[in-house]
Amino acid sequence: MHRLLIITATMFGITATQVTAADLVAIRLNGHYYAEPATVQITVAVQPDQANRTLRVEADGDSFFRSAEVTLNGSDEKRIHVVEFRNLPAGTYEVRAEVLSSNAVRGTAVQDVEVMGSPR
Repeated sequence: MHRLLIITATMFGITATQVTAADLVAIRLNGHYYAEPATVQITVAVQPDQANRTLRVEADGDSFFRSAEVTLNGSDEKRIHVVEFRNLPAGTYEVRAEVLSSNAVRGTAVQDVEVMGSPR
């Protein structure tokens, strides 16, 4: 009976330390509505992990796309990264942050942003 408890406790300990895709990457923005031409500062939190090789951040709009990539140094990398996109024109954007290993997407976070144009 005592041996069974030790095995169960060990199994729970391993599960608690695993990082899920949802916990791997998160986006923080200072608002969701901006005035054109917008400067959008995107703060991305990435859980350091040996398999992390690239952070890709994208602003994907109906008629405009911008992206940036940051090389990650696995488990030795810092947690917080800041990417800034300047002069975004009016439109609705999906801001996406992806953490990639050498051969696959490991985690993705998405938020929407609205850039309002000036009335004409």
